[in-house]
Amino acid sequence: MLTFHRKLSIPLLCRLHCCPGKGRFLTCISRACWGCKSVLSGCAIIVRGQPRGGPPPERQINLSNVRAGALARRAAQSQPDAKDTPDEPWAFQAREYLRKKMIGKEICFTVENKTPQGREYGMVYLGKDTTGENIAESLVAEGLASVRREGIRGNNPDQVRLCDLEDQSKSAKKGMWGDGAGIHTIRDLKYTIENPRHFIDSLHQKPVNAVIEHVRDGAVVRALLLPDYYLVTVMLSGIKCPSFKREPDGQEIPEPFAAEAKFFTESRLLQRDVQIILESCPNQVILGTILHPNGNITELLLKDGFARCVDWSIAVYTQGADKLRAAERSAKERKVRIWKDYVAPTANLDQKDKQFVAKVMQIVNADAIVVKLNSGENKTIHLSSIRPPRIEGEANQEKNKDKDKRFRPLYDIPYMFEAREFLRKKLTGKKVNVTVDYIRAATTVTDTGTNPSFPERTCSTVTIGGINIAEALVSKGLATVIRYRQDDDQRSSHYDELLAAEARSSMLWLRGQLEMESRRCLDRVTTATRQCSLPPLLADFLQEVQSYWGHLTTVPAVSRTSCPSTGIDCPRGSRNTAGGIQDAEPFSDEACLFTKELVLQREVRQTSSHLCKLRNLE
Repeated sequence: MLTFHRKLSIPLLCRLHCCPGKGRFLTCISRACWGCKSVLSGCAIIVRGQPRGGPPPERQINLSNVRAGALARRAAQSQPDAKDTPDEPWAFQAREYLRKKMIGKEICFTVENKTPQGREYGMVYLGKDTTGENIAESLVAEGLASVRREGIRGNNPDQVRLCDLEDQSKSAKKGMWGDGAGIHTIRDLKYTIENPRHFIDSLHQKPVNAVIEHVRDGAVVRALLLPDYYLVTVMLSGIKCPSFKREPDGQEIPEPFAAEAKFFTESRLLQRDVQIILESCPNQVILGTILHPNGNITELLLKDGFARCVDWSIAVYTQGADKLRAAERSAKERKVRIWKDYVAPTANLDQKDKQFVAKVMQIVNADAIVVKLNSGENKTIHLSSIRPPRIEGEANQEKNKDKDKRFRPLYDIPYMFEAREFLRKKLTGKKVNVTVDYIRAATTVTDTGTNPSFPERTCSTVTIGGINIAEALVSKGLATVIRYRQDDDQRSSHYDELLAAEARSSMLWLRGQLEMESRRCLDRVTTATRQCSLPPLLADFLQEVQSYWGHLTTVPAVSRTSCPSTGIDCPRGSRNTAGGIQDAEPFSDEACLFTKELVLQREVRQTSSHLCKLRNLE
């Protein structure tokens, strides 16, 4: 019986008994109890032994004294003039009879003859010994195979019994001995699909009955779709297994764990009845999910460390990408197989440093915020796996320019202001849940100047009220999702949700179809000794309204936010003067931090005579 446990139950190898031979037959009879891996035809099977530290040995056994029809064969692609060979009558029915009877079962076989070319002929029995059902006799009795009467010896009871069973089958007109030529038993086998996209769409992601005919590697199989007999190659959605690389000389070199991954899939799915959900067809590659009553092979491959998730196809996985990520995460934590050398991005962090609650003090950018920890320390947090708005191509053009020359105001970049405003209104002054996903190491400028320098970044998933802020930004078209290399695990723990949000986003700036009108900021600062200097029209307007609503975008020094009519004065911070740098007064830094925590990036009401900064409202 098929089992999806980690250890496949395969019978132990029995003893081999050898005797002297006579005539053209080898009277050396080898009795072995193995498992049936696959059925090649109505008279040939592949048997598999016990796995010992890797994939087990295999042997092809051909049934002695009987013949079944040959299955269809596709013409070699290297021979344009060659034609496909169709099934012989009753060939597929004989193969199916053996497949349903033997796959995954314990069998015992005896080797009666071995040709100089190495082909082995013998008798096959169901069960652990020769007392089980004789497969050749069952085929002949059902009219699915004929007896090779040449060379039949009358003193061999097994051969005589085969002849008697064939005579009985002919009398009963079973199988190939029935009326007609058996044309109806020949399949209309289709090796290609003219329009794969249309074919998959027509199925509406409904499960299709199929038989797995071949396993190329752990994640790629050849399946026979029923009842229309389409023979298609299916790649499992969302994952990739180690594969076999073909060298120029034709030799295949397996990647680490490639053979084990292939055996894992073969031992569970090869020639089994399954259902397949055909999910997508990018670049003529058919992606699908194989369903079996004993488990989902995609998730099992990930859980046992035989596969890794891939971003380009995980989105079409109909069973839920979160299940695949969870299975991969389980394998990483246990460091099994391909993950044996895996090191978590946050392996050096304590649990209290990985997950914590903090108060948002400032929105630095569309992907960076400053939070206040319970210890009172301020910490800059970057949102994982997203990139804020930017002008396409500008980064590459300006990498080699002077820093001052490549500076651009916040409001000159389309949607940058909207992105930061979204975060300011949602987060400023509120407590959020922070989960550190990874820490991006600091980088330095390369000799060629192609890569800029960045300090160390703590990249995290920030949520408030159960809402992932990065996902909300992406879904509104105010940020894009970063694409990573396949082996780069430093990414958001909710990366798939970010990709799905980006796919749903309808903001046109993502497609470069909309030019946003640049905003401008009128910046006027008041100090204890200087009033604002405003344009005449704006000054007249402020004389009428007397007050204005806005928000403070920066607090460079606390004394610069105070005005004479408030009746207070605060310690001055350090500043440059004509005579040199003037030292800061005592408690100036503390006063500045106090003011920042109260008013920085908050909605405030400012009278016209004390206006510090005013945004040009539309």
